[in-house]
Amino acid sequence: MRQEIRAEALHPPIGHYTDAVRFGDLLFLSGCGPTDERLEVVGGADAGAQARQVYANLGTVLAAAGAGPEDVLSVTTYLTDPADAAAVDGAKRDFFGGTRTASATVVVADLVVPGAKVEVQAVAGVPSGR
Repeated sequence: MRQEIRAEALHPPIGHYTDAVRFGDLLFLSGCGPTDERLEVVGGADAGAQARQVYANLGTVLAAAGAGPEDVLSVTTYLTDPADAAAVDGAKRDFFGGTRTASATVVVADLVVPGAKVEVQAVAGVPSGR
């Protein structure tokens, strides 16, 4: 059964999407950017600070679905500058702790939100009953 999930603490979607979709035991999270509830970029030009906000937002969506970082199976990170990869990886390590995910990093020319340097999309496994 398909279930749309909306994390009310985050800004409303800026397009035709929801924060996550659960299908069976899988949870598909939309790309999370480094924005606050007013859709303003957090962290200025600091990719590490932006990434910490991205992972905070990801955590908010996971919690809305009854999941946590330990449930994430895969992440795709979108960066506008490959030189930011180490700073973004530091925020990822802080968020996931000892949990390791499958991972891909894609360098893009730009992101939808002006000033955003990083966005993360994820897939999680959430056992039935949660």
